[in-house]
Amino acid sequence: MTEQERLRCEARAEIFKALGHPTRLFICERLRETPHCVCELTDLVGADTSTISKHLTILRNAGLVRSEKSGTTVYYSLACSCLKQFLEGAEALLRLKADADTAALR
Repeated sequence: MTEQERLRCEARAEIFKALGHPTRLFICERLRETPHCVCELTDLVGADTSTISKHLTILRNAGLVRSEKSGTTVYYSLACSCLKQFLEGAEALLRLKADADTAALR
């Protein structure tokens, strides 16, 4: 592996690490629908504001979400529509696995 390949793989791994927590995946799922502020995400997740803010910071640092201020409120949205497709692909893999598991039980 070249140095450039190693760095590229490390950068990709950071994206997967950011998505590697159920709460952050849930946040991305909600942001797939529409932008949300921290208070809305706090209600949706059922966690405190500081926890949601930490998750959003991890997602933002990985380049997965962006923030936009409107008055005194900051709204978060997905930074790239490709993440929507990635999440849909993950759902397709889950369905394939469930089908394979069901077939194995027959």
